[in-house]
Amino acid sequence: QLRLVESGGTLVQAGGSLRLSCANAKPGLEYYAIGWFRQAPGKEREGVLCISRANTVTTYTDSVKGRFFSSRDNAKNAVYLQMNSLKPEDAGNYYCAIPVYDPDKCPSPVGRPDRQWDHWGQGTQVAVSS
Repeated sequence: QLRLVESGGTLVQAGGSLRLSCANAKPGLEYYAIGWFRQAPGKEREGVLCISRANTVTTYTDSVKGRFFSSRDNAKNAVYLQMNSLKPEDAGNYYCAIPVYDPDKCPSPVGRPDRQWDHWGQGTQVAVSS
């Protein structure tokens, strides 16, 4: 059963780095594409990027290109979001999820989070001080 759990969020200074984790309690996460999303207060949830089962990364938000990266550690049953050169506008609650259709591939475009993604975790909060 899939039950994703995000972790690693904290307060960081602008320009700093942070690595978030997305894990599942049971083995098997390596068979799925994992999408990363974020939601700032008062804003809609937006797709950040996705890593496919084949480890191909699709970036959905132009502002993170060259700064955010994703990888997976199958031995630890986890997927990571490495965030570098953080900016105040990167702050928000970060979530991971799995595509509803073709769950091993990253949809492009990202699609509606409430319809094309599932198995959401509770999120992890990222704050960036200027």
